[in-house]
Amino acid sequence: LAQILFYVLSSLTVLSALLMVFSKNPVYSILYLIVTFFCISGHYVLLNAQFLAIVNVIVYAGAIMVLFLFFVMLMNMNNEKHSFGRPAKLLAASLISLLFIALTVGIFFVNKTAAVTPVEMGTGDLGLIHNLGSLLYSEYVLPFELSSILFISAMIGAVMLSKKDEELLD
Repeated sequence: LAQILFYVLSSLTVLSALLMVFSKNPVYSILYLIVTFFCISGHYVLLNAQFLAIVNVIVYAGAIMVLFLFFVMLMNMNNEKHSFGRPAKLLAASLISLLFIALTVGIFFVNKTAAVTPVEMGTGDLGLIHNLGSLLYSEYVLPFELSSILFISAMIGAVMLSKKDEELLD
């Protein structure tokens, strides 16, 4: 039953992520992203990490996506044709995307044991808050801090994309 649920959640996650990327309407893209977050929370429940599942639903599917939805509706992005504008912006976005792809591939090549080690489902203490906090602030403190830098740079990028080119020249 868990394996069938895993495959159903995985296919729904990939389908909703693809619909999010290829949707022309930004409001629909945000709604598909919310479905993706709910499917990822289902994966957390399957991994016995209930705390992460609830935090994912509350923070991402709840607060952040409502913020994105209000932002898109207030900016009225449906009526205008938006583009990146200058080729320098497109080049910068491409270089940053390539950097993150290289980092992801590097993580998979460096950490080969984690990819083949199965998760023990019967322990019961895998998703506990105390164990999660201890690991997060000891062994994984560097990736945790790097993700905060990624989030702040994404917010700065969103502000820069929302400004018109005339405002940037002033």
